Amino acid sequence: MFDLVSRAPANAKNDVLSGLTVALALVPEAVAFAFVAGVEPLVGLYAAFMVGLITAVFGGRPGMISGATGALAVVMVSLVAEHGVEYLFITVVLMGILQILAGVLRLGKFIRMVPHPVMLGFVNGLAIVIFLAQLSQFKFIDDEGALRWLENQQLFLMLGLIALTMAIIRYLPRLTTAIPSSLAAIVVISGLVISLDLDTRTVGDIASIAGGLPSFHIPSVPYNLETLIIIFPYALILAAIGLIESLLTLTLVDEITGTRGRGNKECVGQGLANTATGLFGGMGGCAMIGQSMINVNSGGRGRLSGITAALCLLAFILVASPLIEMIPVAALVGVMFIVVLGTFEWSSFRIIPKIPKSDAFVLILVSGVTVATDLAIAVIVGVICSALVFAWKHAKHTQVTYEDVSGSRIYYLRGPIFFGSVQNFLELFDPSQDPDDVIIDFQRSRVADHSGLEAIDTLAERYIKAGKQLHLRHLSPECIRLLAKAGDLVEVNVIEDPDYKVATDELA
Repeated sequence: MFDLVSRAPANAKNDVLSGLTVALALVPEAVAFAFVAGVEPLVGLYAAFMVGLITAVFGGRPGMISGATGALAVVMVSLVAEHGVEYLFITVVLMGILQILAGVLRLGKFIRMVPHPVMLGFVNGLAIVIFLAQLSQFKFIDDEGALRWLENQQLFLMLGLIALTMAIIRYLPRLTTAIPSSLAAIVVISGLVISLDLDTRTVGDIASIAGGLPSFHIPSVPYNLETLIIIFPYALILAAIGLIESLLTLTLVDEITGTRGRGNKECVGQGLANTATGLFGGMGGCAMIGQSMINVNSGGRGRLSGITAALCLLAFILVASPLIEMIPVAALVGVMFIVVLGTFEWSSFRIIPKIPKSDAFVLILVSGVTVATDLAIAVIVGVICSALVFAWKHAKHTQVTYEDVSGSRIYYLRGPIFFGSVQNFLELFDPSQDPDDVIIDFQRSRVADHSGLEAIDTLAERYIKAGKQLHLRHLSPECIRLLAKAGDLVEVNVIEDPDYKVATDELA
């Protein structure tokens, strides 16, 4: 229903026009997130410019837009409140260094461990967060300083302009694709408001965006161990949130465009951007799913779109602030509402009754935690829950069959032996009921971790106490080396024995 993605191939015209559209949408977002973090609007705008430009040039995902984000701002606010903005700048520098290290160490590949239900929950949760963030534009501060909702004529005018914006974006592509529909909607709504002198909020009512070029500035903080102790926890959390959001957004853009970005290169690009931003008075940032969706929806595919967005944003700050401040907030809210509709996976309502209950639970859980806390916690919770469900399911897959041959009983084991299945594994055997000679064949099983090794040792000890002969077949050489009590019971066959590693902290 809401397949709003442009299928146009990459070209310079599409990239430039979509970049201009993104730049217009970046302004209120950057200003709003600066307020959330407790810093001046220009700190957010400089971050959007520098992070956007550097990641567009050096990042691993052409067409993805980066800038100041709310996920990072909510973490920054306590640091700024307790220690001041200079500590924020040095924290952003350290955040960037940690992200560069993550890229150099090739940690970006671990994004593959995020299950699809977690991805769906991330997308849905972030769509809800984007939607809720727009609701602040329906509030105003009255003469007594209280925050109140718009009422009567102002509310209906705001809703009408938003609806018109969304209608233009939705239906203009059926008439022409010469210019991005989002850009056309912003221009039309702005012209309508200015020509009819409609009383509605504009970008200038939020904050002035006029300023100069960002200047190099070494953060004014004591460079000692005490400062490092203060900023390192914040830098680590910000680096993790930034990379998780960026890599998940990269994966989403990959799926939409049918291309593949480079996760480790994106980690390095994000790190370079944040390191530079902290040294030029910016609040840091990461990939922005909303603006990335606007860019993709408008036909932006190449690096030129991100570069154009950043340079246009700088031009707004330097010379075009009076014009940009005339844009109605309703037009930008309408654009973001379309992003919400295009981002939310509406198919999840259809598939929830059909997928396993555990996957449906993870999907809903990640969506809720994303809204309630932040993206990093939501993804970590989702991955942990998915891993526990996976372990529980596979713990029940360990089975055994047996046959009696020449007075010996041969057990044929199937399924992995790991921390989740060891209890079931031990319950499969009863030494008191077995004959004097027992063989356990591991040819169709695999010992995965140290818990599995301990379980084999425990079982061997039970058979020895029962006075039975136990033989273990087809264990890997590493298993044999790591077994403490049962190592001497293994029958070695250099031709048939498997060769694999066991996840254990013990040294061979």
